[in-house]
Amino acid sequence: MEYRKLGKTGIRVSCITHGCMELGGSNRPEIYWDVRDEEINVRLLQKALSLGINCFDTAESYGNGRSEIIVGRALASVRSQCVLATKIAKTHLHADDIERSVEGSLRRLQTDYIDLYYVHWPNPDIPLSETMTKLEKLRESGVLRAIGVSNFHADQLKEALQYAQIDAYQPEYNLLSRDIEQDIIPLCAANQISVFSYNSLAKGILTGIFHSNGGLRQPEDFRSAKALFQPSSLEMERPLIDCLMQLAKKYDATPAQIAVRWLLDQPAMTSTIIGTQNSKHFVDNIRAAELALDADDICSLSTVSADVINALKAKE
Repeated sequence: MEYRKLGKTGIRVSCITHGCMELGGSNRPEIYWDVRDEEINVRLLQKALSLGINCFDTAESYGNGRSEIIVGRALASVRSQCVLATKIAKTHLHADDIERSVEGSLRRLQTDYIDLYYVHWPNPDIPLSETMTKLEKLRESGVLRAIGVSNFHADQLKEALQYAQIDAYQPEYNLLSRDIEQDIIPLCAANQISVFSYNSLAKGILTGIFHSNGGLRQPEDFRSAKALFQPSSLEMERPLIDCLMQLAKKYDATPAQIAVRWLLDQPAMTSTIIGTQNSKHFVDNIRAAELALDADDICSLSTVSADVINALKAKE
């Protein structure tokens, strides 16, 4: 496993982060997925640690705190070996609410400090100055070791930097979603801000499975409403999937491993977040850390990706 520096801190994180959103179940009725037995997910987290994953990403909103509870159960006994990242909800960004949210996350995670604490989404109704000033005070006190933001526009990130040391930025980023390359990536690089990508496999599209079996198997799958999963979009995505398949064959890998490795080779990228309850899938995916893609292959993949993205945007 490869480890990289987190922002301006001395913290080292695995280049693949275990995403823990699925573990606690969905708290939105329109989005549903099966949740495995808690003991199975506890063992999955412990297995990830044994394979070199030291960074675990959750949030107070995931399953209304249930994800944090499972992470705490799994890792409390090996806390010093872990980098725990969690997020505060956009409705809790007033100073007093931040105190309560941090206390709740500490309790559920069974720890007395949080390694990386994100603002999950910006809230235009709450001044960033209030939010970030409070978080910076908590960082200075040692309760938080690093501060991050997620889903911020570039102007919001610039404003947040006026009030706190930002060490991490978490965006949606994958071969079908690359908007952050225009302004966010250069801003992060210039300010030594680590990038942690979420939705790294585009909700599974980049595994190739939805192109090989004719799309989603269950019409009630929440992804059926997503633009990328519509039949016309799946067909337009095929050149990218074909490219991933060809490179997978060349490197004796899977399309998912190639897609993850491409992310890890992008500027400012520190760690790619991969979330699953399937132990086999997770073990397969983390093999991406062992791959070394030729520069020409990275360039080819980037070019095909850009062409597909442009075609999808033109269809909208």
